[in-house]
Amino acid sequence: MSSRLAGKVCIITGSGGSIGRASALAFAREGARLVGCDLHAENSIRTTEEVRETGGEMVSVEPCDLTSKSDCERVVALAIKEFGQVDVLFNNAGRPFHGWMDHPDEGHWYQTIDSEMHSVFLMSKATWPALQNSGGTIVNVASVSGWSTYSDLPGIAHSAAKGAVISLTRHLAMEGRYYGIRANSISPGTISTPAVETKAEDEKWATSMKARIMRGSFGRPEEVAHVALFLASDESSFVNAADIRVDGGSLSW
Repeated sequence: MSSRLAGKVCIITGSGGSIGRASALAFAREGARLVGCDLHAENSIRTTEEVRETGGEMVSVEPCDLTSKSDCERVVALAIKEFGQVDVLFNNAGRPFHGWMDHPDEGHWYQTIDSEMHSVFLMSKATWPALQNSGGTIVNVASVSGWSTYSDLPGIAHSAAKGAVISLTRHLAMEGRYYGIRANSISPGTISTPAVETKAEDEKWATSMKARIMRGSFGRPEEVAHVALFLASDESSFVNAADIRVDGGSLSW
């Protein structure tokens, strides 16, 4: 155990996913006490067990639907009950539902906006009083899709939601300044999650997506987790209202 997050209570949403699990393990190694949550109970429980096996402290809520105000409040209530405070909210959870503009229905739009935008607002609102008390930190997961587009990715709703997350983060930082609350976002590029790995079985798609990345390979969940750790820690004390792109240089050429 190290001490970059010693004494901090950190909520990580989507803790059962690839980036969520990598972040939970990284935060625990640095001394954080963790509260996780995930819609998929089995994955959430697995992360909690892995953290505890390393000697870390973690509790979790599952299944947890972050498009539900009451479920968001359950997560915060557990954090206060178990640890007495919240210092960091890492809004990592989110799932895109893909579709082009000419898709025959609009279901993918509403599902994505709920999953990737409304959930961030609801979780931030539920945690806001606790963060006011601690002068805490919010880290939101946005996406390079909030800055650009991919011709091989039917992500109109995803782009809209993640662009909104970037803007929401700036506003949270502005409102939070009265309480010492910082808010920043991370915009990952294409990361090797199970969903991406499945999609990459289409060689044409994988080649096209990798061509956008300077190093020619997808990112790893741990590479996003390392940036989240920096933003959650006091090392980033003068970083506020920023969006850090973790995209292998995708948007720079």
